[in-house]
Amino acid sequence: MAKPTGNRRIETFEEFWLFYLQEHAKPRTRALHYLGTGLASASLLLFVITGNPWILLGVPLAGYGPAWFAHFFVEKNRPATFTYPLWSLAGDYRMTFSWLTGHIAEDLERAGVQEPLR
Repeated sequence: MAKPTGNRRIETFEEFWLFYLQEHAKPRTRALHYLGTGLASASLLLFVITGNPWILLGVPLAGYGPAWFAHFFVEKNRPATFTYPLWSLAGDYRMTFSWLTGHIAEDLERAGVQEPLR
């Protein structure tokens, strides 16, 4: 799947998913996203357990901090969140779930992402 060009908008989440994986081609980028998704999820769980609304202020920082660092300094691209905020959030969770269940390699292959040789 080729990356969208010009002003062409992605129309479906499945199309976005393949684009999203291409934008997260480097393993360190994905690792920092897993960290951010885990921290944001843990913060939300802590809020549910404690009921402390101040915890909610940390959720975006916990989630976006590591992810945006990865885009600006590792992947050196523009976060998809800026154009597709809800699909990007769903993509973070889908990518993390795919990694946790051992399916990330096949998803990356389907998106045309070459894994570096070890």
